[in-house]
Amino acid sequence: MSLQSSSPTVTHSLHDFTVRWDAECLQLSVHKQGRCLWESVPGVAFLAAASGAADVRESRGFFLTKDQLGPWSTVQHLDTVAAEDGVVVLSGRLEGSVTVSWTATLRALDELQLHLDVQLGPELPGEPRALLRFASVADERFFGFGAQLTHVDLKGRCLTLLSQEPGIGRGIQPLTWFMNTVAGAGGDDTRSSTPMPHFLTSRGRSLCLENHELCRFDLRAADRVEVEVWSARVGVRLYGGATPAEQIEAHTRFTGRMPPLPEWIQRGAVVGMQGGTEAARRMVASLQAANAPIAALWLQDWVGARKTSVGWQLWWNWELDPQRYPDWDGLRAELERDGTRILSYVNPFLVDVSERTEPCRRNLFQEGKERGFLVKKQDGSPYLVKNTSFSAAMIDLTHPEARAWMKEVLKEQVIGVGASGWMADFAEALPFDAVLHDGSDAAAFHNAYPEAWAQLNREAIQEAGREGDVVFFTRAGFTRSPGHSTLFWLGDQLTSWRSEDGIRSGVTGLLSSGFSGISQNHSDIGGYITTAVPGLPLAIPLLDYRRSAELLHRWIELNAFTAVFRTHEGNQPARNHQIDDAPESLEHFARFARVYAALAPLRTRLGLEASERGLPVVRHPWLTRPDDPETPGLCWQFTLGSCLWVAPVLDPGATSVTLYLPAGCWQHLWSDATLTLEAGGWVRVQAPMGAPAVFFEAGDADGLALVKALDATGDRADWSADPQLTLVGAPT
Repeated sequence: MSLQSSSPTVTHSLHDFTVRWDAECLQLSVHKQGRCLWESVPGVAFLAAASGAADVRESRGFFLTKDQLGPWSTVQHLDTVAAEDGVVVLSGRLEGSVTVSWTATLRALDELQLHLDVQLGPELPGEPRALLRFASVADERFFGFGAQLTHVDLKGRCLTLLSQEPGIGRGIQPLTWFMNTVAGAGGDDTRSSTPMPHFLTSRGRSLCLENHELCRFDLRAADRVEVEVWSARVGVRLYGGATPAEQIEAHTRFTGRMPPLPEWIQRGAVVGMQGGTEAARRMVASLQAANAPIAALWLQDWVGARKTSVGWQLWWNWELDPQRYPDWDGLRAELERDGTRILSYVNPFLVDVSERTEPCRRNLFQEGKERGFLVKKQDGSPYLVKNTSFSAAMIDLTHPEARAWMKEVLKEQVIGVGASGWMADFAEALPFDAVLHDGSDAAAFHNAYPEAWAQLNREAIQEAGREGDVVFFTRAGFTRSPGHSTLFWLGDQLTSWRSEDGIRSGVTGLLSSGFSGISQNHSDIGGYITTAVPGLPLAIPLLDYRRSAELLHRWIELNAFTAVFRTHEGNQPARNHQIDDAPESLEHFARFARVYAALAPLRTRLGLEASERGLPVVRHPWLTRPDDPETPGLCWQFTLGSCLWVAPVLDPGATSVTLYLPAGCWQHLWSDATLTLEAGGWVRVQAPMGAPAVFFEAGDADGLALVKALDATGDRADWSADPQLTLVGAPT
């Protein structure tokens, strides 16, 4: 891994950036106004190359990745460093089992972005692999990498960034072992539906790869980072923001920024339910009786349901099932009179409905097959991807006519029947050996597929003339998804309290994703995955996870302070506690739906800020107080904008929480109790059911407006005892 060079020390300016090659210590570095943004390890090669032979196998959206990797060419020679016309070009060769030429070109894109383009020569046989290496320090915290669900700080980890199913359990044992053994579905602690090759660090550094190819970020060494990319070309953007917020603003200039959410979705709850027209009417009546504001009913079974090995799943044919929802138009009219919308469900798969007993107007699978609109196998037949006990084909999003066809389906059969939005599910499963219409390498297009899926949905809304009014929410994504999606959700959490996969991972996902430009995000209230075995009356110890009333209530409290307040019945509704299963649950849900509605003015302003600067609605406290030395290490609390500091209750049976508050005078939302801190401190606060820890700085206009709104509805008086604010030591 040695670096050799005969080039003298040189320094070149590119806009506000300075590129320096130090011949004495053999180090390349990039600076901006005296701050080091990137530097190689002195005397160590910052580039290496090898050949690989990938074996990547898909199973139900999970990918087993193997690479038969040849020896690395690790002796790097830097022969020339030249500057001309606002560009710095470095060139040389890599020596090892193969000698490979290389060039690295740097140019400033604007005052906050420096572009680095690394190109390996054609000498490598087989599939090229590039390795970038740069310096770090032991205590440097790494944030971002898209929607990470288990860790906020990724230092010490190795991440393979490939959009795929995150897994069930993700390290919770023996559940993960069982899921891996039975279905290869256990996952691990860094898998994500929305990974992104982007980070920012506690030392003010930030970069993003432009590549869609599979890449690995190895952060395990104390003094360096190694980035492996399955490509001969690597595009890198180095960001020069002075604060974490400025780094996100720079990054979202590249990724695109999310639009503000429609006004109507801010008014109250999005209630996920199934069962048909009369079930929907009964749910609405119950919610109205409890005085719960309802923004929308999310009826994911609008297409009809089928019995499968995991329970009931949907018919993926994307047309209204009039048998399941008779008098659909009447129901929609009733809801609209009360200001409530309907949301539905769509994904990029199609199933053959010729076996379905209920009549269908169209068989989209058959249409797509006949017109060549489906992803194909090597033999030209549709590539059928296994889901549970059935298989489905994916729409080929490289085919212009297929994209136009699917947009017409969305405009005519989804928006056209009155849906104001939908869950745009999946998009992680494109097999690496698939054949695409435009000849693209499926391995390289895999991570681009969820971006293209979001873009298709967004274009359908725009072409229908409903931009800003219709909303769709995606779980899969990659680097540039924020420029296309209108809303994200964090996928399928386990109905548990665990940090690996459960309510805590919902908090982690919000914190991590906000660093990478995912500014409008939320989770399913109560979680989605129940692992109880259907038909078995007794629970299997350590393998049985189902939603309790307490878990549901605490998740309700958490999501009231996020971008969208949306429920999900889960994959086994009868085994999960639901919002209307008990009077106290319905009352609790209705109260926090009113809390969510009372926060609409604040969220609306934050949505505008997100569209203009890329900042997340829910923020890691470090974004709000970057100069406080404690905030980079926080992980179980968040801020709504820069106003509310929220620490939800995340442990069963807990009636208090400990959170960190910076210096200032802080007011407790529910009781008016205040606490003045000359310096930041850890505070224990009583948090019985109905009173999660929420604080704002005394006198803050947004906090006082929320107090006034909740006093007007009587929703602050639900619990007003002494919160017993106590300064304590930092939790372990």
